[in-house]
Amino acid sequence: MRPFQPRTKQYWRIVLLCFVAASTFWLLNALNKSYSTQTTYPVRFVYDQKKLVPIKPLPEEVSINVTGKGWKLLRKTLRLELQPAEIYINRVPRNNFLPGSALRPALVNALDGLQLNFVVTDTIYFDFDARVSERIPLRIDSTQSLTDENHVVVGPVRVSPDSVTFTGPSSLIDSLPNPFMLSLPEKTALTETSTISVPIEYNYESLIKSSVEEAEVAVTVKTLVQEERQVTPEVINVPRDARLSIRPPLAMVRYQVLQDSMPLLNRNLFRVILDYSKINPKDSTIVPELVQKPTGTRRAVLWPERFKAVEVEK
Repeated sequence: MRPFQPRTKQYWRIVLLCFVAASTFWLLNALNKSYSTQTTYPVRFVYDQKKLVPIKPLPEEVSINVTGKGWKLLRKTLRLELQPAEIYINRVPRNNFLPGSALRPALVNALDGLQLNFVVTDTIYFDFDARVSERIPLRIDSTQSLTDENHVVVGPVRVSPDSVTFTGPSSLIDSLPNPFMLSLPEKTALTETSTISVPIEYNYESLIKSSVEEAEVAVTVKTLVQEERQVTPEVINVPRDARLSIRPPLAMVRYQVLQDSMPLLNRNLFRVILDYSKINPKDSTIVPELVQKPTGTRRAVLWPERFKAVEVEK
């Protein structure tokens, strides 16, 4: 170990500098040599974004085999001044793929100081569609109940704006419902006139853009009042020689009416009939029918559901 014993305080510093110098000369000499290697190279699709839109993420690089000086390969590895190979798409392609051999001209033009031996990637896949815009009217879902049993929607439900413009791939735009139905939040039970913000929700939001993100739904709501009224049923189609006893003698009509319409309601216009020709011979019962009711009444229900008709001896 004597030869390695430091004779001066600067001994190890000199040894380190020698190793650094030797490594530098070795690295510079190695980078001046040519090598063949397999690596990846970036590709970029060039297309008119106003006319075309990719439906799936586009490939960003391909695998290639190249030969070049170590300096060039190092610069490529460090992504310094790297120019991607450009693939031009002028219209909606008939096929959604390109073989690796078709990429050779673009790669050769982009490789600076590197020799392309062959393209390792067999095929790249992509999916383009025409970019279109379509204006679709907005409607509220008519199957959705907006109030509870004691309230009712009066007049048309107003949606603002009344339409929305969707922009995106034509195949996806064509799949949107027309008109576009809006749904209020679940368990909505309005008890007064309201304006509600409803988000415009649809699939493929990353590919389709809408001109507005939400619509204002204006709903006029009024209160309903429940009432009851007794009505004497009218028996029709009774044989001339028959005498009937109807049980019970009165029908009860339960109905609802707008609170502000109560003073105008003519409650004498209710008419209930019992059609003897529809009597059930097994139990002598007849189902009542409400054939007339005042304008403005809602959800009218008759009680009882059946009346008994018994012939009385003369």
